[in-house]
Amino acid sequence: MKYKDIVNRNLVNLTNCENEPIHIPGSIQPHGFLIGIDEESRKITFCSGNSAGYCGLSYDFLLGKTFGEAFGDENRTIVTDYVQNFGLDSSVPQKLFINNKNFLCSIHKSGPTFIIEAEPENPETNLQENLYKQSVKFVSYMNTTSTLKELCELVAKGTREITGYDRVMIYRFDKEYNGEVFAESCREDIEPFLGLHYPHSDIPPQARELYMRNLLRLITDINYTPVPIYTIADASDKDLDLSISVLRSTSPIHVEYLQNMGVGATLTISLIHRGRLWGLIACHHYSQKNLSPEIRLAAQLQGQFITSQIDVRQSNEEYEVARKTNISLEKLTAFNLPPVIESFKIISISPELLRVCNAAGVSLLINGNVYKNGLAPSDDDIRYLANWCSEYSNDSTFFTDKLVNFISDKKSLCEQISGINYHSLGNGNAIIWYRPETLTEVNWGGDPEKAIIRDSRGLHPRNSFNLWKQVVKFRSNDWQQPELNAAANYAHALQKQIGLYLISLEEERYRKLSEQLKESNAELENINWISTHDLQEPLRKIQFFASMLLTSETEILPEKAFESVKRMSSSANRMQTLLIDILKYTRIKYNAESFEDIDLNQILDEVLTDMKDTIGESKAFVKSEKLPVVNGVSFLLKQLFMNLIQNSLKYADENRAPVIQILLASERKKNIHAQNQFCHEITFSDNGIGFSEQYSESIFNIFTRLHGHAEYKGSGVGLALCKKIMQNHGGTIIAEGRPDEGAVFTLFFPCKDEEPATV
Repeated sequence: MKYKDIVNRNLVNLTNCENEPIHIPGSIQPHGFLIGIDEESRKITFCSGNSAGYCGLSYDFLLGKTFGEAFGDENRTIVTDYVQNFGLDSSVPQKLFINNKNFLCSIHKSGPTFIIEAEPENPETNLQENLYKQSVKFVSYMNTTSTLKELCELVAKGTREITGYDRVMIYRFDKEYNGEVFAESCREDIEPFLGLHYPHSDIPPQARELYMRNLLRLITDINYTPVPIYTIADASDKDLDLSISVLRSTSPIHVEYLQNMGVGATLTISLIHRGRLWGLIACHHYSQKNLSPEIRLAAQLQGQFITSQIDVRQSNEEYEVARKTNISLEKLTAFNLPPVIESFKIISISPELLRVCNAAGVSLLINGNVYKNGLAPSDDDIRYLANWCSEYSNDSTFFTDKLVNFISDKKSLCEQISGINYHSLGNGNAIIWYRPETLTEVNWGGDPEKAIIRDSRGLHPRNSFNLWKQVVKFRSNDWQQPELNAAANYAHALQKQIGLYLISLEEERYRKLSEQLKESNAELENINWISTHDLQEPLRKIQFFASMLLTSETEILPEKAFESVKRMSSSANRMQTLLIDILKYTRIKYNAESFEDIDLNQILDEVLTDMKDTIGESKAFVKSEKLPVVNGVSFLLKQLFMNLIQNSLKYADENRAPVIQILLASERKKNIHAQNQFCHEITFSDNGIGFSEQYSESIFNIFTRLHGHAEYKGSGVGLALCKKIMQNHGGTIIAEGRPDEGAVFTLFFPCKDEEPATV
C-alpha cells in the first residue's frame, strides 16, 4: 500500500495573504498527534507522521484500519459514547488510554471525517479546582467593576494567573477590524502594548473567519517544525479541513509575524458578540510554552465570561448618554407649536435639538427653506448634502463619523463637518445633525501602511513594531446608539409636525378656493336670475306681437310672412320653456327645504292626476306597484316622476300605444351604482323609440338631445334635472335603452337603515 502526505506547499508562495488557504495546511503542530476516521467505512484515512512517537503506532500501520482494530474496542466504545453524550461541538476533552499512556483527546467532524487530536495528559492539572476558582473570581469581577474596561483589565490579569503567559492582552476591534489593545497584564520587565493599535491587515478576513469558528488557538513553539498528515495514495487533491482543529499548523506568514515580534508561544481566545468578532484574548510568551487541554478550557471560560458581560457593561456605559438624550427628546416632543412655517424656526434654535444627539450643529430643510443652528455649513451645502443623502440612503437615514469617505471631492466641507446624522422627512424635507472634525492621535504598533511587505520571495509581515504615531483627520466622534435612537425618534415626531403643517396649507388653499367658488356661484346666480327673469319680458313681447299677427285676418300678411311669424312664435315658446327648465335646475342646487319621509305612492298619484289629460291624449297605459317611503323633498320627487313620465310620452313610438311600468325590486340590496349601500331600486320602463346604449351616460348631460327640434320638442334639461334630484337625495339614476324597443330608467334611493330586508 502506498501513502502520501497532504501538505499544502503553495502556502509560502502566495502573492496575496488574504487568499491564503490557512484552513487546509495539510500539517499539524508537534505537541500532539491526529487521526481522521471515515464516517462511512469507519477506517482511519488520515494520520499525522508523529503518531509513533506518542503511541508507538506509525501512520503506515494505522492507515486503513478501523479505530477498534488500531486502538482496541474499549477505546472505540469510549469515543462512541462521548459523541453520543456530548456531541461533536463539545470543548470538554475525552481521556483515552493507549499503549499504557493517558491522552486527552479533542473530537470533532470535518466533512465526512471524524478527527481525533490526542495530547499527553498532565496528571498535575486539576480541572475541577481551576473551574471552581474561576467561578469565584467571576462573581468577584461582577461585583467590583462597573465599566467594561475595568472588567477586561481584571480578566487579563486572571487569565495570566491561570495560564502563566508573559503577556495577556484584551484586543478589541473597531468597525473596520483595526485592533486596539484595550486591556493588558504583562511582566514588569517587558514593554507594555496597552493602547497600541494594529491594522486590520494583521488579521486577514479568512483568519477572522476561523476565529469565529474555532474559539481557541494555540502555538506552543513558534519555531516548531510542521508535522505532515498522511493518507492512502488512492486519490488526488485529497485535503483535510482543519478549521476547528486544535493542532492545526499555523500560516507561515503569521509565524514570521510572531517571530519578528520576538514571541515564542501564543494562545488566542475569540470574543464573539452578537454574531461578530468583537475581539481576542491574546496571550504571548517569549519562550516555548504548552498548556494542557484542561488549562486551555479554563482560559477559554474567561473569554466566555467577557462575552456574556459585554452587553451589560456597554449598557451601563450608554445609560447616562441615553438618559440625557431622552430628557432632550421629551422636551422637544412636548413643544405645542402651531402648524405654521414659523414653528420650524423656533424648533431649529432650540438648544434641545442639539442635545438630543449631542451634535454641534443642526439644519432643517422644510419646503425649500433652510433653518439652522450651531455648527452648520452654508445653505447651498446643506441643500447639496440633503440631496446626496436622499439619493444615497434611498430617502431614508444615513450617518457617518467620516463623511470624507463618501464625498472625497468636498474636503473643505468635510473638514468643517466630519460627521453627519441625516433623516429624510419626506417630500424633499430633511433634518441633518453635524459634528466637527476631531483630531485624534493614534499610536500604532508599527506603520500601518507597511503591514505587509512584498519582495522577490513573496509577501512578508512587517519586521518593525516600533511606536508609530498617526494624526487622524476628517473624523468626528462616533455616533453612539442612544444618540442615534433619540435622533430617529425626534425625526419621526418632526415628520408628524410637517404633516400637520402641510395639512394646514391644504386647508388654507381649499378655503381660498371655496371663497372663489362662492363668489363664482354668486355671479352665476346673478346671470341665472337675468336669464330666467330679465329675459322673460322681451320674450313675452315677442310672443304677444306674434300672437296678434297670427290671430289677425290672414289677408293682412302674405303667406310667406305668415309662416315666418309662426316660426318666430315657436322659437320664442321654446326659449321660454328652456328658461323655465334652467330655473328649475338651479332651484335644486340652492333649495334649502328640509328632508322628510315621503310616500312615493302619494307622489305618483299626484303626478298622474296632474298629467291625466296628457296621458289621455297619448292613449298611454301606466302600470305601477306599491312604492316605498323614502327621505326627501316632496316637490322635487314630484318633479322627478313627472319628468320621467313626460320623457316616456315624448319619445313614444307612433306605431303603438305607450305603456309605462313603474316597478319596485323585490329586495333591498347593496348596489354598486350608489356607493355600494342598501337601496330601494325603482324602474321606469316604456315601449317607446328607445336609444342606443352608447348614450346611456351622456343622456343625463344638460342640454343633450338625441333627436332634432323638428322631431321632438324639449330643452334637453329634463333628464339632467332628474340626475340632479337623485344626487340631491343621496341616490343615483342609470339608463338602459334599445332602439325601437324602449328605455328603462332605474332609480336607487338609499334605505333609511343599513340592514337588507324583503319588501
